[in-house]
Amino acid sequence: MSVLKDKNILLGVSGGIAAYKSITLLRLLKKSGANVQVIFTKSAHDFVTSLTFSTLSERPVLTNFFEEEDDSKIWNNHVDLADWSDYYLIVPATSSTLSKMVSGNADNLLVATYLSCKSQVFFAPAMDLEMYKSISTKSNLEALEKKGDLLIKPGKGPLASGLSGEGRVEEPEKILEILTNHIKKKLIFCDKSFLVTAGPTYEMIDPVRFIGNFSSGKMGFEIAKQASSLGAKVHLISGPSNEIIDDENISLERIVSADEMYKACMKIFPSTDICIMTAAVSDFKPVKSFNNKIKKSSSKFNKIDLVKNKDILKDLSSIKKENQKIIGFALETKNELDNAKNKLKNKNLDAIVLNSLNDFGAGFNDNTNKISFITSNSIKDFDLKNKIYVAKDILLEIFNL
Repeated sequence: MSVLKDKNILLGVSGGIAAYKSITLLRLLKKSGANVQVIFTKSAHDFVTSLTFSTLSERPVLTNFFEEEDDSKIWNNHVDLADWSDYYLIVPATSSTLSKMVSGNADNLLVATYLSCKSQVFFAPAMDLEMYKSISTKSNLEALEKKGDLLIKPGKGPLASGLSGEGRVEEPEKILEILTNHIKKKLIFCDKSFLVTAGPTYEMIDPVRFIGNFSSGKMGFEIAKQASSLGAKVHLISGPSNEIIDDENISLERIVSADEMYKACMKIFPSTDICIMTAAVSDFKPVKSFNNKIKKSSSKFNKIDLVKNKDILKDLSSIKKENQKIIGFALETKNELDNAKNKLKNKNLDAIVLNSLNDFGAGFNDNTNKISFITSNSIKDFDLKNKIYVAKDILLEIFNL
């Protein structure tokens, strides 16, 4: 999931030949999942058409303070636009627009919205070489940067005048990268790597029968999604689950048995910062798995001999480095708190998340969960919540460990 997903972005387009590049930037922003509202200056219409921008953004392009509709005027409220935005990109920013941004000359909707904006502003100048090098332009750039706006420096290359030099608006792909990296740096798990397990494991009796449990994988998948939204790179190892995921920051590896999960975890864990073992791993497996389906030849089947599976959590803890954290899960039905504390201690975990099948709305398959976050010196209880918010609670507690 891109860090831009569901972000509200204003894209201000001022009148210059470089305005055509804003079409590509708009496409990239929308592809990343952002909501984009385009604002033109009047002169921008001389270089690009509003139809292209309105089609790509799925919103009408705004230019004027008032729009005529059915013999009445509708106000495009610049304050509301500014409050709506998470980020404001002004691409291209011409010399005239830069000057108005500094002086406060709010004679157009783009600048009036800018002056009302509390969100982070990025501006990408585009002008001819000598204009960009002029004393007035340098003074305006310095004033905007001093205010806290972020300058996207122009590149060097052929200019509309036929000259070559600095003043060429930065490429859309680079602008998107600058915006994305800025957001990522503010996320609490930026540059952190996560290992998350989810779902059940199936221990095969024969090709059609297995020992398993009712875990849906919902909690683990939600933790992976929320960790990604907070800047992490996530390796998600899931047993059989109907949950799906589409996120560029999440690598999904599907397994079936506890042995397969063990091998996958042992391989990935050494390069992991934080490990969250959400999966409901089978404690036992059949000593023997039959190659062919066991036929119902009699009314009674004697027995299935079982053997313990490897203890993934305990073995991961035994190779844990000082800078790594391991968080376990405990789903209990009896003596919940005591069992969770014993698991925390015996498996040398940094924390354990307890939930009980005795609590309404908690446990397998539900979209809600009710948890306690337990460390060696604290217990924090949470109310019943949707698993989206449970995942956020867990991750915030992990960040504060």
